[in-house]
Amino acid sequence: MHGWGGSAESFKPVFDYLSKSYKVYAFDFPGFGRSSLPLKTWGKEDYGKFFMKFLKAIGIEKTSIIAHSFGGRIAIWFAANYPEKISKLVLINSAGIKPRRTLKYHIKVAIAKTGKKLFTLSIFGKYRERLLNNLYRLVGSKDYQQQTGIMRSTLVKIVNEDLRILLPKIIAPTLIIWGENDKDVPLSYAKIMEKEINDAGLVVFKDAGHFSYLDKFSDFCVIVTKFIGNKRGANTYV
Repeated sequence: MHGWGGSAESFKPVFDYLSKSYKVYAFDFPGFGRSSLPLKTWGKEDYGKFFMKFLKAIGIEKTSIIAHSFGGRIAIWFAANYPEKISKLVLINSAGIKPRRTLKYHIKVAIAKTGKKLFTLSIFGKYRERLLNNLYRLVGSKDYQQQTGIMRSTLVKIVNEDLRILLPKIIAPTLIIWGENDKDVPLSYAKIMEKEINDAGLVVFKDAGHFSYLDKFSDFCVIVTKFIGNKRGANTYV
């Protein structure tokens, strides 16, 4: 399961390697890659239920999941709600734990909300959209700036959902892989996941960032293959 702003193509090196030993499926979440946009604002449940429908459509009863970042968020929800469907779970630099908000963050939110109300006044007329875009460019995250419409509201909903309460509900053996230098999702989150998921182990790659599976590709492949097992024909989703 790919991260936010990514697609199945993000996992191509992993897909190519694992396909030598497993039956591997990679897909684009709705709103990413070649998939169509959702018809409404989606949250974790919507993406999780989409994956459940996908499994049913292709006749898969149980599988291992490899998920990165945003994909990890969806995998956590799915593993907690459909434990009978998961053989093993690999979480790579996974999102899912809501960060403690700093004063700087709250100031940015206040500016954005005030600006949005201000620029909707009729006096701004045809300049409204340009002014709003400039405001979001100043105070919004990179992911937020890159999205519009449904996907922007989906991002806002997704990032404000805290999945920590679901971690103890995961019963599948879980491998957590992290880049020591991840600036997007800090290593401290990995340690929380390792502690609160019942059967979890953590591997930290030095000199690796948010895309640790690419930064340390060879090591990643060896570790994941050993974790999943060498049973040819087993189903794995990335």
